[in-house]
Amino acid sequence: MKKLCLFIGVLFALNTSAQTQYEKGMTKAFELWGQGKLTASANLFERISKAEKDNWLPSYYAGYVTVMSAFGIKDEATLKVTLDKAKSLLGAAEAISPNNPEIMIMQALHNTAYIAFDGQKYGMTLSGKNVEIYTKALKIAPNNPRVILGKAEWDMGGAKFFGKSVEPYCKDIQRALELFKTEKVTKKFYPSWGKERAEQVLAQSCGNK
Repeated sequence: MKKLCLFIGVLFALNTSAQTQYEKGMTKAFELWGQGKLTASANLFERISKAEKDNWLPSYYAGYVTVMSAFGIKDEATLKVTLDKAKSLLGAAEAISPNNPEIMIMQALHNTAYIAFDGQKYGMTLSGKNVEIYTKALKIAPNNPRVILGKAEWDMGGAKFFGKSVEPYCKDIQRALELFKTEKVTKKFYPSWGKERAEQVLAQSCGNK
């Protein structure tokens, strides 16, 4: 009995230690991201994902950072390498957590990075995919502020491209902002970003309505 108690105590200590290492690693990766060290941040998130095989968050954040780093790339070959990497990381997250709206948003942003690089080349094939992604994500999570914000921004981009008013989508940005204010995140490191972006879009595109 004494040996069994000792074993359970050691197991508990190891689990606690592993969780602490996970939290330390994730915190460090976020710090690197905040310092603008995107490659180092993505690499650390990816390393954490290899240890956290049943946790979609490290791969999600590795993909997120990699997608964000693709915006502004001027060389198409470099862009493709970066976004292929992001696609693989997001695919790993999706394999753990299928039909996850948070991952779906990143997949849409992955497509948007291609479209932002060359709308004529990639817009025709990827725009329809983004509409499908956002529509599906909204059905799964109709009150997720990041989904609402992402779809509204996408719709605004389409409206601007065709010379139409973005006004119809301002109410969606406002709704997303209200949901951000009341959102309660219970799982550590669960996505909670977007409030500042919603405020920025509301001010810039909607006259802060």
